[in-house]
Amino acid sequence: MIDTNAQFDAALKICRDLYVKKLHDYGAAWRIMRASSITDQIFIKANRIRSLEIKKESKVGEGILPEFIGIVNYGIIGLIQLMKGHAETEDMSVEEAIELYDSLVAETKALMIAKNHDYDEAWRSMRVYSYTDLILMKILRTKQIEDNDGATLVSEGIDANYKDMINYSVFAIIKLTEK
Repeated sequence: MIDTNAQFDAALKICRDLYVKKLHDYGAAWRIMRASSITDQIFIKANRIRSLEIKKESKVGEGILPEFIGIVNYGIIGLIQLMKGHAETEDMSVEEAIELYDSLVAETKALMIAKNHDYDEAWRSMRVYSYTDLILMKILRTKQIEDNDGATLVSEGIDANYKDMINYSVFAIIKLTEK
Protein backbone atom coordinates (compact mmCIF):
# COMPACT_ATOMS: atom_id res chain seq x y z
CA MET A 1 0.00 0.00 0.00
CA ILE A 2 1.27 3.45 -0.89
CA ASP A 3 1.88 5.71 2.10
CA THR A 4 1.24 9.30 1.05
CA ASN A 5 2.46 10.68 4.39
CA ALA A 6 5.81 8.92 4.08
CA GLN A 7 6.20 10.00 0.44
CA PHE A 8 5.27 13.58 1.37
CA ASP A 9 7.84 13.56 4.18
CA ALA A 10 10.55 12.15 1.89
CA ALA A 11 9.88 14.82 -0.74
CA LEU A 12 9.92 17.56 1.87
CA LYS A 13 13.19 16.24 3.29
CA ILE A 14 14.77 16.87 -0.12
CA CYS A 15 13.40 20.42 -0.09
CA ARG A 16 14.36 21.10 3.53
CA ASP A 17 17.90 19.81 3.03
CA LEU A 18 18.42 22.26 0.16
CA TYR A 19 16.80 25.09 2.15
CA VAL A 20 19.19 24.47 5.08
CA LYS A 21 22.23 24.33 2.77
CA LYS A 22 21.22 27.60 1.11
CA LEU A 23 20.70 29.19 4.53
CA HIS A 24 24.26 28.17 5.34
CA ASP A 25 25.56 29.71 2.10
CA TYR A 26 23.43 32.86 1.95
CA GLY A 27 21.77 33.30 5.34
CA ALA A 28 18.20 34.58 5.25
CA ALA A 29 18.99 37.22 2.61
CA TRP A 30 15.49 36.60 1.20
CA ARG A 31 14.08 38.51 4.20
CA ILE A 32 14.38 41.72 2.16
CA MET A 33 11.96 40.42 -0.48
CA ARG A 34 8.36 41.56 -0.47
CA ALA A 35 5.78 38.76 -0.73
CA SER A 36 4.86 39.88 -4.26
CA SER A 37 8.50 39.40 -5.30
CA ILE A 38 8.35 35.87 -3.90
CA THR A 39 5.25 35.27 -6.04
CA ASP A 40 7.19 36.48 -9.08
CA GLN A 41 10.08 34.15 -8.24
CA ILE A 42 7.66 31.22 -8.03
CA PHE A 43 6.22 32.34 -11.39
CA ILE A 44 9.68 32.23 -12.96
CA LYS A 45 10.20 28.66 -11.72
CA ALA A 46 6.73 27.45 -12.77
CA ASN A 47 7.03 29.12 -16.16
CA ARG A 48 10.40 27.43 -16.69
CA ILE A 49 8.87 24.06 -15.80
CA ARG A 50 6.11 24.61 -18.34
CA SER A 51 8.63 25.70 -20.96
CA LEU A 52 10.71 22.56 -20.37
CA GLU A 53 7.61 20.36 -20.46
CA ILE A 54 6.65 21.81 -23.84
CA LYS A 55 10.12 22.07 -25.42
CA LYS A 56 11.37 18.78 -23.91
CA GLU A 57 14.89 20.25 -23.80
CA SER A 58 16.93 22.26 -21.32
CA LYS A 59 19.80 24.38 -22.61
CA VAL A 60 20.89 25.22 -19.04
CA GLY A 61 21.20 21.59 -18.00
CA GLU A 62 18.90 21.69 -14.99
CA GLY A 63 15.67 19.79 -15.22
CA ILE A 64 12.16 20.12 -13.87
CA LEU A 65 12.69 18.51 -10.45
CA PRO A 66 14.92 21.29 -9.04
CA GLU A 67 12.32 23.86 -10.07
CA PHE A 68 9.54 22.07 -8.15
CA ILE A 69 11.89 21.93 -5.14
CA GLY A 70 12.43 25.67 -5.58
CA ILE A 71 8.69 26.31 -5.64
CA VAL A 72 8.29 24.43 -2.35
CA ASN A 73 11.05 26.46 -0.71
CA TYR A 74 9.94 29.80 -2.12
CA GLY A 75 6.37 28.95 -1.10
CA ILE A 76 7.51 28.47 2.50
CA ILE A 77 9.58 31.66 2.29
CA GLY A 78 6.49 33.44 0.98
CA LEU A 79 4.48 32.21 3.96
CA ILE A 80 7.22 33.45 6.29
CA GLN A 81 7.18 36.85 4.59
CA LEU A 82 3.38 37.05 4.89
CA MET A 83 3.66 36.26 8.59
CA LYS A 84 6.64 38.48 9.45
CA GLY A 85 6.60 41.11 6.71
CA HIS A 86 9.70 41.93 4.71
CA ALA A 87 12.75 43.37 6.42
CA GLU A 88 15.25 46.02 5.42
CA THR A 89 18.14 43.74 6.35
CA GLU A 90 18.76 40.08 6.98
CA ASP A 91 17.15 40.00 10.42
CA MET A 92 16.59 36.30 11.00
CA SER A 93 18.93 33.66 12.34
CA VAL A 94 19.38 30.37 10.57
CA GLU A 95 17.79 28.64 13.55
CA GLU A 96 14.66 30.82 13.41
CA ALA A 97 14.41 30.37 9.63
CA ILE A 98 14.52 26.59 10.07
CA GLU A 99 11.99 26.63 12.92
CA LEU A 100 9.57 28.69 10.85
CA TYR A 101 10.12 26.41 7.84
CA ASP A 102 9.32 23.32 9.89
CA SER A 103 6.24 24.91 11.45
CA LEU A 104 4.85 26.04 8.09
CA VAL A 105 5.60 22.68 6.48
CA ALA A 106 3.56 21.04 9.27
CA GLU A 107 0.63 23.40 8.55
CA THR A 108 0.89 22.77 4.83
CA LYS A 109 1.07 19.01 5.32
CA ALA A 110 -2.03 19.13 7.55
CA LEU A 111 -3.86 20.90 4.71
CA MET A 112 -2.68 18.22 2.27
CA ILE A 113 -3.91 15.44 4.57
CA ALA A 114 -7.36 17.05 4.90
CA LYS A 115 -7.70 17.70 1.16
CA ASN A 116 -6.27 14.30 0.28
CA HIS A 117 -8.97 12.72 2.43
CA ASP A 118 -11.73 14.70 0.71
CA TYR A 119 -10.36 14.27 -2.81
CA ASP A 120 -9.45 10.60 -2.27
CA GLU A 121 -5.88 10.86 -3.59
CA ALA A 122 -7.00 12.20 -6.98
CA TRP A 123 -3.54 13.72 -7.41
CA ARG A 124 -2.12 10.28 -8.09
CA SER A 125 -4.12 10.07 -11.34
CA MET A 126 -3.02 13.50 -12.53
CA ARG A 127 -0.20 14.26 -14.92
CA VAL A 128 2.78 16.27 -13.67
CA TYR A 129 2.08 18.96 -16.26
CA SER A 130 -1.36 19.44 -14.71
CA TYR A 131 0.33 20.39 -11.43
CA THR A 132 2.36 22.94 -13.38
CA ASP A 133 -0.78 24.44 -14.90
CA LEU A 134 -2.53 24.53 -11.52
CA ILE A 135 0.49 26.24 -9.95
CA LEU A 136 0.54 28.83 -12.74
CA MET A 137 -3.18 29.45 -12.20
CA LYS A 138 -2.61 29.84 -8.45
CA ILE A 139 0.18 32.34 -9.20
CA LEU A 140 -2.15 34.41 -11.39
CA ARG A 141 -4.77 34.34 -8.63
CA THR A 142 -2.17 35.34 -6.07
CA LYS A 143 -0.96 38.24 -8.22
CA GLN A 144 -4.55 39.47 -8.57
CA ILE A 145 -5.04 39.32 -4.80
CA GLU A 146 -1.72 41.14 -4.29
CA ASP A 147 -2.80 43.80 -6.80
CA ASN A 148 -6.01 44.16 -4.74
CA ASP A 149 -3.90 44.75 -1.60
CA GLY A 150 -4.85 41.33 -0.24
CA ALA A 151 -8.59 41.97 -0.35
CA THR A 152 -10.90 39.18 -1.52
CA LEU A 153 -14.68 38.92 -1.54
CA VAL A 154 -15.13 35.15 -1.42
CA SER A 155 -11.75 33.62 -2.18
CA GLU A 156 -8.99 32.19 -0.02
CA GLY A 157 -6.05 34.46 0.66
CA ILE A 158 -2.48 34.52 -0.53
CA ASP A 159 -1.36 32.07 2.14
CA ALA A 160 -3.83 29.41 0.98
CA ASN A 161 -2.59 29.80 -2.60
CA TYR A 162 1.04 29.44 -1.49
CA LYS A 163 0.13 26.27 0.43
CA ASP A 164 -1.63 24.82 -2.60
CA MET A 165 1.41 25.61 -4.78
CA ILE A 166 3.63 23.87 -2.24
CA ASN A 167 1.40 20.80 -2.10
CA TYR A 168 1.12 20.52 -5.91
CA SER A 169 4.92 20.79 -6.10
CA VAL A 170 5.36 18.06 -3.49
CA PHE A 171 3.03 15.82 -5.50
CA ALA A 172 5.17 16.49 -8.58
CA ILE A 173 8.35 15.70 -6.63
CA ILE A 174 6.81 12.41 -5.47
CA LYS A 175 5.82 11.47 -9.02
CA LEU A 176 9.17 12.52 -10.52
CA THR A 177 11.20 10.60 -7.94
CA GLU A 178 9.16 7.40 -7.80
CA LYS A 179 9.77 6.47 -11.44
